[in-house]
Amino acid sequence: MSKRHQVQIIGYPSDLGAGRRGVDMGPSALRIAGITRKLQALGYTVIDDGDIPVRTLETEHEGATNLKFLDEIVRATSILAERVEQALDSNRFPLILGGDHSMGIGSLGGVAAHCRKERKRLGVVWIDAHADMNTPETTPSGNIHGMPLAVAMGYGDRRLCAIGGDFPKVAPENVVIIAARDIDKGEVELIKRLNISAYTMFDVDKRGIYPIIAEVVNKLREHVDHVHVSFDLDSVDPFVAPGVGTPVPGGLSFREAHFIMEYLAETHMVNSLDVTEVNPILDTRNSTAIFATDIVSSCMGKRIL
Repeated sequence: MSKRHQVQIIGYPSDLGAGRRGVDMGPSALRIAGITRKLQALGYTVIDDGDIPVRTLETEHEGATNLKFLDEIVRATSILAERVEQALDSNRFPLILGGDHSMGIGSLGGVAAHCRKERKRLGVVWIDAHADMNTPETTPSGNIHGMPLAVAMGYGDRRLCAIGGDFPKVAPENVVIIAARDIDKGEVELIKRLNISAYTMFDVDKRGIYPIIAEVVNKLREHVDHVHVSFDLDSVDPFVAPGVGTPVPGGLSFREAHFIMEYLAETHMVNSLDVTEVNPILDTRNSTAIFATDIVSSCMGKRIL
């Protein structure tokens, strides 16, 4: 559970960073699934800040093939960064609802700007089937939702790296990736070069989720003051969460996903969260959005007993 008792919801209704349409409706699906009601049941005051205005694919030029829709993503994520920073400055917990994972550029831009002012050390837990560490030079698709974690560490297009301030948002040693199982060659090279702590699904299968998340938390306690969690629904097995932008078989189970969030909540270090890639077009009766709201609840302190 966060130490902040006011939650500010910010929607990022964009699919410009993705290779498949539909995740722009994610924020609405999460609201329909009862995100506000569930947070209020945990004792939080909820302020819904509405959605960032994002133009649609039909009105925008794709631009460079290795940085598709760059101009609009820069504009939208810059607004997002400002709102996230303002929420933290007002002692509110920013909960950002996506939308494709390009929103991580804005989320981390705002969080890092706040932490820089407050002289806090930022740590990032990236729960995702993908590493999201491509650059314009390594991307196989040109989709910016595959770049935000690299951007946060200062690798990538300079306009994206400058959102929230022209400085690296997080040090590589304070980044943790969990549940990755679809990583591009260029990402593998960057992960190894920066010595990123990355726990793939092989590690989860081999070791179990408890020793992994305990190890992560012990590391974070020693080195950071503010933890930002980015939860991509494709980290979970498609059997549990079918309505995601880029489903990959063999993900986290229902209980593994909840356990990660419950354990992180016990640290009282999580002070910002984004939830991404809910795609209602591919979903069944909004089940993925409902699951996502329960995941948020676990991160915010909900317990079985």
